[in-house]
Amino acid sequence: MVRPLVVKVTCGAEAAERCNQGFTVAAAALAAGAEVSLWLTGEAAWLAVPGRAEEFALELAPPLASLRDAVLAAGRLTVCSQCAARRGLSEADLVPGARIAGAAAYAEEILRPDVQALVY
Repeated sequence: MVRPLVVKVTCGAEAAERCNQGFTVAAAALAAGAEVSLWLTGEAAWLAVPGRAEEFALELAPPLASLRDAVLAAGRLTVCSQCAARRGLSEADLVPGARIAGAAAYAEEILRPDVQALVY
């Protein structure tokens, strides 16, 4: 049995390798059959805005937009509500399928039985 995975990415292009690792792990877990929830906080919040993940480039890494879209297709993509507010973002600013939620929703997800939570 594959347990659910919650991945929180706390950085954007300023820490490109760490950011990409979080997205890569989320997409790989989906491919392995896991239930995946990807949370974008801090500068990573921008990557849920159309065009932003498409601009992200890291040598020898899969396109970040493809990884994001895999999560949108088979998992859940959430932007931190405080992080979104600090950046002037609403759900209307995000790619279709992304949502905004707060710390209580994150805590609820990671406290479920058998959930594995990772932070990048």
